[in-house]
Amino acid sequence: MEFDWDAEQQGFRAKLRAFIAENLPADWENLAHGPGTSEQSIFSKKFCGELAKAGLLVPHWPKRWGGSDADAWSQFILAEEMWAVGEPRGGQYMNVNWIGPTLMRFGSEEQQQRYIPPMARGETIWCQGFSEPESGSDLASLRTRAEKDGNIYRINGRKIWTSYAGHADTCFLLARTAPGRGGMSILLLPMNTPGITVREIPSLIGRGDIHEVLFEDVEVPVSALFGTEGQAWEIARSVLALERAGIPRFALAGRMLHRAVTELKKAGRFGNGAIGQAARAYAACEAARLYSCQIIDQRKRGLPPGPDGSVARFATVTAERLATEFIVEHLPEALAGGDVMLLSHHQRAIVAGISSGAAEIQLNLIATEFLRLPREPR
Repeated sequence: MEFDWDAEQQGFRAKLRAFIAENLPADWENLAHGPGTSEQSIFSKKFCGELAKAGLLVPHWPKRWGGSDADAWSQFILAEEMWAVGEPRGGQYMNVNWIGPTLMRFGSEEQQQRYIPPMARGETIWCQGFSEPESGSDLASLRTRAEKDGNIYRINGRKIWTSYAGHADTCFLLARTAPGRGGMSILLLPMNTPGITVREIPSLIGRGDIHEVLFEDVEVPVSALFGTEGQAWEIARSVLALERAGIPRFALAGRMLHRAVTELKKAGRFGNGAIGQAARAYAACEAARLYSCQIIDQRKRGLPPGPDGSVARFATVTAERLATEFIVEHLPEALAGGDVMLLSHHQRAIVAGISSGAAEIQLNLIATEFLRLPREPR
C-alpha cells in the first residue's frame, strides 16, 4: 500500500510551509500561548485574511463559496501544517472545518449569504454553545431553552467551557425547544444580542480560552433557527463527525516531541529510558495520523461517518497524552517557563480528552458501535 503523498499534494504542503514561514511573526511563539487571548484573536483575523487572499484558507470548499473545489486531503494537509506550528488560525479553524460546511448543508439561503462569505474572507470568529454545567458530553440533557413567541425565540440558560466566546461574533447554539431528544434545536445567535453575558473562566490551559455564557431573555427572530425545530441531533452528529477528524492535534504533539528530544540530546540527557518513552509517544502520533487518514479517505469516497471517527479521536488523545507525559518527565523545566511552545502544548493536551466529546464517551462508542460488544444487562 502506498502511503506517500502525490506530487500535487507535496506541492500544496510546500506552498503552505512557505506561506507560514513568511507570515508568522518573530514573536509568534508568545502569541501562540493562549489561542483565545485578545492578541491571538486579533492576529488570527489578520493571518486568515492573508490565507484567504492566497487561496489557502478554504481550498476544500466549493468555488461558489470562495474555495477551489479541492478534495478532503487538501483540508487534512492544511490542518496538519497549521496545527504543527500551533494553529495560527485560532478559533477560525472551526469555521473552516465544520461550521462553514454545515451551513452549506443545512442553512437557509439567507443564512448562507449572511455568514459564509465572511468566513471565506477570514473575518469572523464563531463559538460553539453546546456544553452546560450539567450537560457536557450528554447533549440530550441540556437545559438552555429557546421558547417561541410569535416571530421570535426567547432564550434563557447557561453554557460553559465555551471556547473563544469572548471574541466570537456568532454562536452556534444548541437549545431546547421541546421535551426529549427530538426537542433540541440549533440557533445562529449574534453574540452582541442584548441579554448575553460572557465570563472568562480562569484555567490551566491558557488565558482567554474558555468561558461561561449566560442567556437572560435573549430575543432573536425565528430566522435564526438553523435547519428545522428538532433537527439538532442530526446536525450535531454531522458537526461532531467533521470536528473530531478535523483537528490533527497529533501534528503539534509530534512536533513538540521532536523539539523536546532535540533539547535533551543537546544536554546529553537522552538516555535509554527516555528513548523508549519517546518511541512509544512517536508511534502513538503516527497511529493517530493513520487513523485520521482513514477517516479522510472515507470522506473523499463519500462514505457516511461511522464509529471510526471515535477511534481516530481516541488515538489522537492518546498521542497527546503520551507526548506531554514524556515532556513532563524528562524536560520539566520547559513547563516552568523554559519553553513557551512546550508549555502551550502541555496546556492544550490537558483538554484533549474533553473537547469534541470526552474520551470516556468515545470509548463507549468504540465498544458498542465499532467493536459491537454487548452491553451489560441491567
